Amino acid sequence: MKKNIILSLLLLICVTISAQMPKPVQFITSLKNISDNEIQIQFKGTIENGWHVYSTDLPNGGPISATFNTDKLEGARLNGKLKHAGNEIEKFDQVFEMKLRYFEKEVIFTQNIQLTSPIYHIEGYLEYGACNDETCLPPTEVPFNYSGKGINAFDQPMAGEKEVTKDITSADSIKAETLPVAKTADTDNRWQSVAKELQAFGKQQASQNHSWIYIFLAGLAGGLIALFTPCVWPIIPMTVSFFLKRAKDKKKGIRDAVIYGISIVVIYVTLGIVITLLFGGNALNALSTNAIFNLFLFALLIVFAASFFGGFDLTLPSKWNNAVDNKAEQTGGLLSIFLMAFTLVLVSFSCTAPVIGLLLAGVSTTGNMIAPIIGMLGFAIALALPFTIFALFPSWLKSMPKSGGWMNVVKVVLGFIELAFSLKFLSVADLAYGWHLLDRETFLALWIVTFALLGLYLLNIIKFPHDDDETHTSVPRFFMALVSLAFAIYMIPGLWGAPLKAVSAFAPPMTTQDFNLNNKVVHAKFDDFDAGMDYAKENGKPVMIDFTGYGCVNCRKMEAAVWTDPRVYSLINDDYVLISLYVDNKKKLSEPIKVTENGKERTLRTVGDKWSHLQMTKFGALTQPFYVLIDNNGKPLNKSYSYDEDINKYLEFLQTGLNNYKSGK
Repeated sequence: MKKNIILSLLLLICVTISAQMPKPVQFITSLKNISDNEIQIQFKGTIENGWHVYSTDLPNGGPISATFNTDKLEGARLNGKLKHAGNEIEKFDQVFEMKLRYFEKEVIFTQNIQLTSPIYHIEGYLEYGACNDETCLPPTEVPFNYSGKGINAFDQPMAGEKEVTKDITSADSIKAETLPVAKTADTDNRWQSVAKELQAFGKQQASQNHSWIYIFLAGLAGGLIALFTPCVWPIIPMTVSFFLKRAKDKKKGIRDAVIYGISIVVIYVTLGIVITLLFGGNALNALSTNAIFNLFLFALLIVFAASFFGGFDLTLPSKWNNAVDNKAEQTGGLLSIFLMAFTLVLVSFSCTAPVIGLLLAGVSTTGNMIAPIIGMLGFAIALALPFTIFALFPSWLKSMPKSGGWMNVVKVVLGFIELAFSLKFLSVADLAYGWHLLDRETFLALWIVTFALLGLYLLNIIKFPHDDDETHTSVPRFFMALVSLAFAIYMIPGLWGAPLKAVSAFAPPMTTQDFNLNNKVVHAKFDDFDAGMDYAKENGKPVMIDFTGYGCVNCRKMEAAVWTDPRVYSLINDDYVLISLYVDNKKKLSEPIKVTENGKERTLRTVGDKWSHLQMTKFGALTQPFYVLIDNNGKPLNKSYSYDEDINKYLEFLQTGLNNYKSGK
């Protein structure tokens, strides 16, 4: 009885945390010739330090033994039991209260097969158990599928042979992320382009213009935020003084002011164009989840936050600013106005750079080459407009608030915000590379503390080096503190699995939550296209493919705002086979693969490259999120769906696809 209770508890622990466990065991299957009428299936396993895989034929009441199982055995029969090779360790286990045998670092299991017919087909799986000193993983399967005929079939891999690396998975998830596998006729058909058939259903359920407007507004908001930073605000009087000296008549003053504003816009939009030309849509997407890039942005925002808190002053070399400023004074005509605009960009760099970085990192996940240009256009217009207005109407300068203590408050508040957003970049790198350093509840805990401290600062409970010695809290600061503290309290239920739609775009996905009381969260059973399609065909279900990304902000919004609806949850979970393909998954493929994409050769090196290639070649798309419904043969069932949080539209999208599948369309 005691052993059964212990086993039950261990299994419960496995199911609860397996989604967050690393993948400590990897198996590769192979087929070897023993004689003219005998073959051997070999499972070679690599085990991470601290983990062990249990041996065969363990006593009852203990952990699961390694076993060989067949679903099909045609033209052949088993010859003996499953054998093992390696350094087998025998030790008394205090938990199971029995002697157990297991392997560390590596193990090889082999099963001999006697052939009884010239043609054979063997399909099944190896099942094994793995533990470390703290926890056990659920029973895990390593599938195999071999067929052949004649002696020549034994000398080299056969047409149906697969080299499969099977990752440790959770009880409700099946993952097989190795490429390449030898393709059968089914897999060849599945990967064929259906872009024309998809377009025949009509335009996808989300307007690209909507996302462009969103990006433009995001840039506009970024420019307005940058305008109130300490680096930009003091430049306004200097700008007005510059134009008052030059303007001899009103018409010329208006012309110069307009040209000045246009110059600011041109400089920032040019930056967006350069970034687009350097990287392009695909490369921007890859860059947005690159570990070095994200860790650099994380460190950069931490440095800027420390500077805004008053730890140190961060400025460009003064000779750069002086050189450009002097050149603007000495040069006449349009060039001097452009140089003055360039001076503004240089002087304000230490405050605008973090905002620009956040903007460009956000739009890079859209995969759209025009997105950086649109974002920078919005940013530049917001930043240039006030300077243009004050250059046109210099008398308005008198009514403008003077810089002072309030500006340091703005600076510190921006420091807190940059500190919070820096975690987003660390999270993206953490998710893409599977480090598990910043899971959802850890991320939320840090945000809760950050915004709680911001609230305390606004209430004058916390002071920073450059703050005034105010004895009272102004009304605006009080309301800002109220919002910040309320936001911190709002996030607390997220530690136990609450969706938190307001922060879903920034927090890691719900699947990284270690302790989750919310049982209505959609989890994809598959993150491998071919494995999911095989399962769908066997069970007679349509497929929903979710092209997503760890760094995809809009993907998290859809999952929190739409997938949590009970009707959507029911349709996806009960009527479809959900396959989530992460285009920014940095796991290396077993070997690089060269493919042709749009007439150009491309090398696929990661699992994410594989899914990005599938999305582009099969469906003619690059953006995420991208949802497409297909039948068991890979043919579309409805128009595609992109980012749109309208639940009724999403339900219609799912239901139409299901109806078309049932009617055989």
